[in-house]
Amino acid sequence: MGMPDASGDLSSEMEVDAFRRLFPLRYFERHLSESIRPDARPLGRARDTTLALGAVASAHGSALAKIGSTTMLAAIKMEVMTPSTESPEEGSIAIDFHMPPICSPIVRPGRPAEAAPVISKQLSDTISRQVNSGMINLKELSLVSGKAAWMAYLDIYCLDADGALFDAALLSAVGAFSHFIPAIVIITKAKQQRSLICAVQIPIVSLNDDGKIVLISEEDDGTKLEEEPVNKEKRKLTLSSIPFSLTCILHKNYILADPTAEEESIMETLVTVVLDSSSRLVSFYKPGGPVLAQTSAVQDCVALTRQRVKELQDILNETISGMEID
Repeated sequence: MGMPDASGDLSSEMEVDAFRRLFPLRYFERHLSESIRPDARPLGRARDTTLALGAVASAHGSALAKIGSTTMLAAIKMEVMTPSTESPEEGSIAIDFHMPPICSPIVRPGRPAEAAPVISKQLSDTISRQVNSGMINLKELSLVSGKAAWMAYLDIYCLDADGALFDAALLSAVGAFSHFIPAIVIITKAKQQRSLICAVQIPIVSLNDDGKIVLISEEDDGTKLEEEPVNKEKRKLTLSSIPFSLTCILHKNYILADPTAEEESIMETLVTVVLDSSSRLVSFYKPGGPVLAQTSAVQDCVALTRQRVKELQDILNETISGMEID
């Protein structure tokens, strides 16, 4: 009885690997012709996605999001600021996106990653647009009209950059703002929209004799205070119209959802669609590329994003429910 030809199998694997390295586009196109990708996913399927809330104990809200190997850590810290004269009764949100060298071999120490400022601007535009349309009511961040309000600093760190960075970064940001215990759902009668009351924990503060805001520590929470707190309790932000996104690759007549870093480097035409939790279009982003975004392709990308929004909403709800049980 003959032994298995192990050397032949190894030789075949080496030939496939060599072909993939030498002719990556032809390698991928052979798979696309059979409506499959090298990682065995159908063209329109996103990678496995997970979300963990409360990943950073010292933050007021945090989340760790993973889409495939792409990993993002988002954390929110609150500080007191003087509100602007244009919006004396509103707080503010500042967003920053970081790509340290550990996230990818193409990110060099001492040099900022080219993608970092682009994704940071996308995140700021998306979240700011949603703030203006009702995702976050900035008046809930006000402490004393014209004198003091909360500044929420949202920092997002890319721990592993394996494609679709904006999608994972936005999911981690949504998770950080939705980090709450317990979860409460409100149905507003006017628009019949669901709003999440989330515990981005806003600390208790008081106003001292000098007119300055003083933070009340956890130890002081249960003791009698000399100064009356400005906010009687840790208030919870109300979130509605939560945004979710899906990045797709356009290549010839193919549309690939949630591309890996390898796919992005080979097929360079990307499209990112952002929808809110009511499936309304928030933004459509196409940073160039050789393939034109025809109407039918845009419609297909939006349809894939609608499916993806439902998946991400379920993941967010399940994560929140899991925290309630814990």
